[in-house]
Amino acid sequence: MVIKNTKIKEEKLFQEFPITSVSRYDLEDAGFDIKNVDDDTMEDLASRMSEAYRELIFWIDLPILAEYTGIRKLKMKK
Repeated sequence: MVIKNTKIKEEKLFQEFPITSVSRYDLEDAGFDIKNVDDDTMEDLASRMSEAYRELIFWIDLPILAEYTGIRKLKMKK
């Protein structure tokens, strides 16, 4: 029973939730010509945006927005 509970806790811990997406409409709204933008280009753009967000802004936004949504921080042990 301990193994099953541990597995369930681990699955819940690593469960992912989507953050955002990008569309041709987003590009058009930002002033880009989308006439010749194919799916491969969109996938490349999305991948690059995802990587940039994770490396740069994610770790800045996460604690700010987590607190804003009411998620309490753990108290640090001294």
